[in-house]
Amino acid sequence: MASQPNQALPHGYQLLNYRIDKQISSGGFSLVYLAHDENGLPVAIKEYLPSALVLRESGALVQASSAENLNVFRYGMKCFFEEGLALARIAHPNVVRVTNFFRANETVYLVMQYERGRTLQDYILHRKKEIGENFIRRIFAELLGGLREVHAHKILHLDIKPSNIYIRLDGSPLLLDFGAARQTLTQEKSSLNPMYTPGFAAPEQYGHDRDALGPWTDIYGIGASLFACLSGFAPQAANMRLEQDRQESVKKLWSGHHSEHLLELIDWCLKLDPLERPQSVFVVQKALLEKDKVPAVRKKTSLLHSLRNKFGKTGDR
Repeated sequence: MASQPNQALPHGYQLLNYRIDKQISSGGFSLVYLAHDENGLPVAIKEYLPSALVLRESGALVQASSAENLNVFRYGMKCFFEEGLALARIAHPNVVRVTNFFRANETVYLVMQYERGRTLQDYILHRKKEIGENFIRRIFAELLGGLREVHAHKILHLDIKPSNIYIRLDGSPLLLDFGAARQTLTQEKSSLNPMYTPGFAAPEQYGHDRDALGPWTDIYGIGASLFACLSGFAPQAANMRLEQDRQESVKKLWSGHHSEHLLELIDWCLKLDPLERPQSVFVVQKALLEKDKVPAVRKKTSLLHSLRNKFGKTGDR
Protein backbone atom coordinates (compact mmCIF):
# COMPACT_ATOMS: atom_id res chain seq x y z
CA MET A 1 0.00 0.00 0.00
CA ALA A 2 1.47 3.38 -0.98
CA SER A 3 2.31 5.76 1.84
CA GLN A 4 0.78 9.21 1.94
CA PRO A 5 2.75 12.43 2.55
CA ASN A 6 1.54 13.58 5.96
CA GLN A 7 2.27 17.08 7.24
CA ALA A 8 3.57 17.54 10.77
CA LEU A 9 1.94 19.87 13.27
CA PRO A 10 3.44 23.35 12.83
CA HIS A 11 5.80 25.17 15.17
CA GLY A 12 3.85 26.92 17.92
CA TYR A 13 0.76 24.69 17.62
CA GLN A 14 -1.04 24.36 20.97
CA LEU A 15 -1.90 20.72 21.72
CA LEU A 16 -3.86 20.76 24.99
CA ASN A 17 -1.34 22.25 27.45
CA TYR A 18 1.66 21.51 25.24
CA ARG A 19 3.22 23.87 22.67
CA ILE A 20 4.79 22.12 19.67
CA ASP A 21 8.34 23.25 18.94
CA LYS A 22 9.44 20.99 16.07
CA GLN A 23 9.27 17.49 14.62
CA ILE A 24 12.27 15.44 15.74
CA SER A 25 11.63 12.06 14.12
CA SER A 26 9.21 10.18 11.89
CA GLY A 27 8.31 6.63 10.96
CA GLY A 28 5.71 4.68 9.08
CA PHE A 29 3.32 4.73 12.03
CA SER A 30 4.04 7.95 13.94
CA LEU A 31 5.65 11.36 14.21
CA VAL A 32 7.57 12.56 17.27
CA TYR A 33 7.73 16.20 18.32
CA LEU A 34 9.74 18.26 20.77
CA ALA A 35 7.25 20.31 22.76
CA HIS A 36 7.04 22.27 26.02
CA ASP A 37 4.43 22.01 28.74
CA GLU A 38 2.74 24.91 30.58
CA ASN A 39 5.78 25.20 32.86
CA GLY A 40 8.19 25.44 29.95
CA LEU A 41 9.63 21.97 30.50
CA PRO A 42 10.57 19.99 27.36
CA VAL A 43 8.64 16.82 26.51
CA ALA A 44 8.58 14.44 23.55
CA ILE A 45 5.14 13.84 22.04
CA LYS A 46 4.45 10.86 19.81
CA GLU A 47 1.51 11.20 17.40
CA TYR A 48 -0.16 8.09 15.98
CA LEU A 49 -0.08 8.78 12.23
CA PRO A 50 0.20 5.63 10.07
CA SER A 51 1.12 6.90 6.63
CA ALA A 52 -0.49 3.92 4.88
CA LEU A 53 -3.90 4.68 6.43
CA VAL A 54 -4.32 8.42 6.98
CA LEU A 55 -3.70 11.66 5.14
CA ARG A 56 -3.17 15.11 6.67
CA GLU A 57 -2.38 17.62 3.96
CA SER A 58 -3.08 20.72 6.04
CA GLY A 59 -4.52 21.70 9.40
CA ALA A 60 -4.38 19.43 12.44
CA LEU A 61 -7.19 16.88 11.97
CA VAL A 62 -6.22 13.36 10.91
CA GLN A 63 -8.49 11.63 8.39
CA ALA A 64 -8.47 8.10 7.01
CA SER A 65 -7.29 8.15 3.39
CA SER A 66 -10.17 5.88 2.33
CA ALA A 67 -13.36 4.42 3.78
CA GLU A 68 -11.83 0.93 3.90
CA ASN A 69 -8.89 2.24 5.95
CA LEU A 70 -11.08 3.83 8.63
CA ASN A 71 -11.72 0.68 10.69
CA VAL A 72 -8.08 -0.38 10.46
CA PHE A 73 -6.99 3.09 11.60
CA ARG A 74 -9.41 3.02 14.54
CA TYR A 75 -8.21 -0.44 15.56
CA GLY A 76 -4.63 0.83 15.44
CA MET A 77 -5.56 3.81 17.62
CA LYS A 78 -6.99 1.42 20.18
CA CYS A 79 -3.75 -0.63 20.19
CA PHE A 80 -1.61 2.51 20.39
CA PHE A 81 -3.68 3.90 23.27
CA GLU A 82 -3.57 0.61 25.19
CA GLU A 83 0.19 0.44 24.73
CA GLY A 84 0.48 3.97 26.14
CA LEU A 85 -1.70 3.00 29.10
CA ALA A 86 0.52 -0.01 29.83
CA LEU A 87 3.77 1.95 29.46
CA ALA A 88 2.50 4.70 31.76
CA ARG A 89 2.51 2.12 34.57
CA ILE A 90 6.24 1.49 34.15
CA ALA A 91 8.66 3.70 36.07
CA HIS A 92 12.19 2.44 35.41
CA PRO A 93 15.32 4.53 34.74
CA ASN A 94 16.13 2.55 31.59
CA VAL A 95 12.67 2.67 29.97
CA VAL A 96 11.22 5.76 28.30
CA ARG A 97 8.77 7.40 30.73
CA VAL A 98 5.23 7.98 29.43
CA THR A 99 3.74 10.84 31.47
CA ASN A 100 0.45 11.39 29.64
CA PHE A 101 -1.64 10.06 26.76
CA PHE A 102 -4.79 11.49 25.21
CA ARG A 103 -6.97 11.73 22.11
CA ALA A 104 -7.01 14.88 19.97
CA ASN A 105 -7.26 15.76 16.28
CA GLU A 106 -8.99 12.39 15.67
CA THR A 107 -5.86 10.48 16.71
CA VAL A 108 -3.84 9.56 19.84
CA TYR A 109 -0.81 11.18 21.45
CA LEU A 110 1.74 9.85 23.96
CA VAL A 111 3.68 12.38 26.05
CA MET A 112 7.11 11.19 27.14
CA GLN A 113 9.87 12.58 29.29
CA TYR A 114 12.39 14.34 27.05
CA GLU A 115 15.99 13.14 27.36
CA ARG A 116 19.25 14.56 26.05
CA GLY A 117 21.88 12.35 24.46
CA ARG A 118 22.26 10.29 21.29
CA THR A 119 21.26 6.88 20.02
CA LEU A 120 23.43 3.79 20.08
CA GLN A 121 23.12 3.86 16.28
CA ASP A 122 24.90 7.21 16.31
CA TYR A 123 27.69 5.69 18.41
CA ILE A 124 28.02 2.84 15.92
CA LEU A 125 28.16 5.19 12.93
CA HIS A 126 30.29 8.00 14.36
CA ARG A 127 31.89 6.87 17.62
CA LYS A 128 32.90 3.28 16.90
CA LYS A 129 36.16 3.63 18.87
CA GLU A 130 34.14 4.25 22.04
CA ILE A 131 32.34 0.89 21.77
CA GLY A 132 34.58 -1.51 23.63
CA GLU A 133 33.52 -4.69 25.38
CA ASN A 134 33.23 -3.00 28.79
CA PHE A 135 30.95 -0.34 27.22
CA ILE A 136 28.83 -3.04 25.59
CA ARG A 137 28.47 -5.08 28.77
CA ARG A 138 27.56 -2.06 30.89
CA ILE A 139 25.06 -0.55 28.45
CA PHE A 140 23.23 -3.79 27.71
CA ALA A 141 23.24 -5.06 31.31
CA GLU A 142 21.55 -1.81 32.41
CA LEU A 143 19.18 -1.81 29.43
CA LEU A 144 18.12 -5.39 30.15
CA GLY A 145 17.14 -4.31 33.65
CA GLY A 146 14.56 -2.06 32.01
CA LEU A 147 13.46 -4.74 29.56
CA ARG A 148 12.94 -7.15 32.47
CA GLU A 149 10.52 -4.62 33.98
CA VAL A 150 8.72 -4.30 30.64
CA HIS A 151 8.30 -8.07 30.37
CA ALA A 152 7.14 -8.23 34.00
CA HIS A 153 4.22 -6.02 32.89
CA LYS A 154 3.38 -8.53 30.10
CA ILE A 155 4.57 -6.13 27.38
CA LEU A 156 6.90 -6.97 24.51
CA HIS A 157 8.99 -4.29 22.82
CA LEU A 158 9.25 -5.96 19.37
CA ASP A 159 11.48 -3.29 17.83
CA ILE A 160 14.79 -3.45 19.67
CA LYS A 161 17.60 -2.01 17.55
CA PRO A 162 20.43 0.51 18.02
CA SER A 163 18.31 3.47 16.89
CA ASN A 164 15.82 2.66 19.68
CA ILE A 165 18.52 2.48 22.35
CA TYR A 166 19.32 5.98 23.62
CA ILE A 167 22.48 6.88 25.52
CA ARG A 168 21.88 9.80 27.88
CA LEU A 169 24.54 12.44 28.53
CA ASP A 170 25.43 10.64 31.78
CA GLY A 171 26.09 7.43 29.82
CA SER A 172 23.01 5.50 30.98
CA PRO A 173 20.89 3.70 28.36
CA LEU A 174 17.18 4.20 27.66
CA LEU A 175 14.83 1.92 25.71
CA LEU A 176 12.69 3.90 23.24
CA ASP A 177 9.90 3.50 20.70
CA PHE A 178 7.98 0.34 21.46
CA GLY A 179 6.63 -1.48 18.40
CA ALA A 180 4.09 -3.82 20.01
CA ALA A 181 1.08 -1.85 18.71
CA ARG A 182 2.55 -1.81 15.20
CA GLN A 183 3.20 -5.54 15.35
CA THR A 184 -0.36 -6.26 16.50
CA LEU A 185 -1.86 -4.05 13.81
CA THR A 186 0.12 -5.54 10.93
CA GLN A 187 -0.52 -9.08 12.11
CA GLU A 188 -4.25 -8.61 12.55
CA LYS A 189 -4.88 -6.57 9.41
CA SER A 190 -3.39 -8.10 6.29
CA SER A 191 -4.09 -4.94 4.24
CA LEU A 192 -1.08 -3.34 5.94
CA ASN A 193 2.51 -4.05 5.02
CA PRO A 194 4.40 -5.45 8.02
CA MET A 195 6.72 -2.96 9.74
CA TYR A 196 9.98 -4.76 10.37
CA THR A 197 13.53 -3.59 10.72
CA PRO A 198 15.50 -6.08 8.59
CA GLY A 199 18.24 -7.76 10.58
CA PHE A 200 16.78 -6.91 13.98
CA ALA A 201 13.33 -8.53 13.74
CA ALA A 202 13.17 -12.15 14.93
CA PRO A 203 11.99 -14.81 12.44
CA GLU A 204 8.72 -15.38 14.34
CA GLN A 205 7.79 -11.71 13.74
CA TYR A 206 7.34 -12.50 10.05
CA GLY A 207 4.46 -14.89 10.80
CA HIS A 208 0.91 -14.24 11.87
CA ASP A 209 0.87 -16.22 15.12
CA ARG A 210 1.07 -13.90 18.13
CA ASP A 211 1.42 -16.93 20.39
CA ALA A 212 4.86 -17.49 18.85
CA LEU A 213 6.06 -14.16 20.25
CA GLY A 214 7.58 -13.88 23.69
CA PRO A 215 10.61 -12.60 25.63
CA TRP A 216 12.77 -14.67 23.26
CA THR A 217 11.60 -12.39 20.42
CA ASP A 218 13.03 -9.29 22.12
CA ILE A 219 16.16 -11.30 22.98
CA TYR A 220 16.79 -11.80 19.24
CA GLY A 221 16.70 -7.99 18.87
CA ILE A 222 19.19 -7.69 21.73
CA GLY A 223 21.50 -10.20 20.04
CA ALA A 224 21.23 -8.37 16.71
CA SER A 225 22.00 -5.05 18.42
CA LEU A 226 25.05 -6.58 20.11
CA PHE A 227 26.13 -7.89 16.69
CA ALA A 228 25.78 -4.38 15.22
CA CYS A 229 27.99 -2.94 17.97
CA LEU A 230 30.81 -5.25 16.86
CA SER A 231 30.27 -5.17 13.10
CA GLY A 232 28.79 -1.75 12.38
CA PHE A 233 25.88 -3.32 10.48
CA ALA A 234 22.86 -5.55 11.07
CA PRO A 235 22.90 -9.36 10.78
CA GLN A 236 21.32 -11.04 7.76
CA ALA A 237 17.54 -10.52 7.84
CA ALA A 238 15.81 -13.40 9.65
CA ASN A 239 13.36 -14.16 6.84
CA MET A 240 16.30 -14.53 4.46
CA ARG A 241 18.12 -16.68 7.00
CA LEU A 242 15.13 -19.02 7.04
CA GLU A 243 15.53 -19.51 3.28
CA GLN A 244 19.33 -19.69 3.21
CA ASP A 245 21.21 -18.94 6.40
CA ARG A 246 24.37 -17.06 5.47
CA GLN A 247 24.88 -15.61 8.93
CA GLU A 248 28.29 -16.74 10.11
CA SER A 249 28.93 -17.55 13.75
CA VAL A 250 29.99 -14.44 15.64
CA LYS A 251 32.46 -16.58 17.56
CA LYS A 252 34.07 -17.55 14.25
CA LEU A 253 34.06 -14.01 12.83
CA TRP A 254 35.64 -12.21 15.79
CA SER A 255 37.49 -14.90 17.69
CA GLY A 256 40.53 -13.32 19.35
CA HIS A 257 39.10 -9.79 19.11
CA HIS A 258 36.48 -10.14 21.86
CA SER A 259 35.96 -12.55 24.72
CA GLU A 260 34.62 -15.94 23.70
CA HIS A 261 31.94 -15.56 26.34
CA LEU A 262 30.47 -12.44 24.70
CA LEU A 263 30.66 -13.96 21.23
CA GLU A 264 28.94 -17.16 22.39
CA LEU A 265 26.21 -15.10 24.02
CA ILE A 266 25.50 -13.20 20.79
CA ASP A 267 25.36 -16.43 18.77
CA TRP A 268 22.97 -17.85 21.35
CA CYS A 269 20.62 -14.85 21.15
CA LEU A 270 20.60 -15.04 17.33
CA LYS A 271 19.41 -18.63 17.06
CA LEU A 272 16.65 -18.95 14.46
CA ASP A 273 14.68 -21.41 16.59
CA PRO A 274 13.05 -19.39 19.41
CA LEU A 275 13.38 -22.35 21.77
CA GLU A 276 17.14 -22.44 21.29
CA ARG A 277 17.55 -18.82 22.44
CA PRO A 278 17.67 -17.68 26.07
CA GLN A 279 14.08 -17.75 27.31
CA SER A 280 14.27 -14.79 29.69
CA VAL A 281 16.03 -11.44 29.83
CA PHE A 282 17.38 -12.33 33.27
CA VAL A 283 19.47 -15.13 31.73
CA VAL A 284 21.06 -12.73 29.21
CA GLN A 285 21.63 -10.03 31.81
CA LYS A 286 23.27 -12.51 34.17
CA ALA A 287 25.51 -13.77 31.37
CA LEU A 288 26.65 -10.21 30.61
CA LEU A 289 27.48 -9.58 34.25
CA GLU A 290 29.11 -12.98 34.87
CA LYS A 291 31.64 -13.47 32.12
CA ASP A 292 32.00 -17.25 32.13
CA LYS A 293 28.53 -18.74 32.54
CA VAL A 294 27.09 -19.07 29.01
CA PRO A 295 27.64 -22.83 28.59
CA ALA A 296 25.96 -23.59 31.94
CA VAL A 297 22.97 -21.39 31.15
CA ARG A 298 22.67 -22.93 27.69
CA LYS A 299 22.38 -26.32 29.32
CA LYS A 300 19.32 -25.14 31.23
CA THR A 301 17.72 -23.92 28.01
CA SER A 302 18.40 -27.29 26.39
CA LEU A 303 16.50 -28.94 29.24
CA LEU A 304 13.60 -26.51 28.75
CA HIS A 305 13.65 -27.31 25.04
CA SER A 306 13.29 -31.02 25.79
CA LEU A 307 10.41 -30.44 28.21
CA ARG A 308 8.59 -28.24 25.72
CA ASN A 309 8.95 -30.83 23.00
CA LYS A 310 7.51 -33.46 25.35
CA PHE A 311 4.65 -31.51 26.92
CA GLY A 312 4.00 -28.68 24.45
CA LYS A 313 5.01 -25.04 24.55
CA THR A 314 4.11 -23.12 27.68
CA GLY A 315 5.27 -19.94 29.32
CA ASP A 316 4.27 -16.44 30.28
CA ARG A 317 4.13 -13.70 27.73
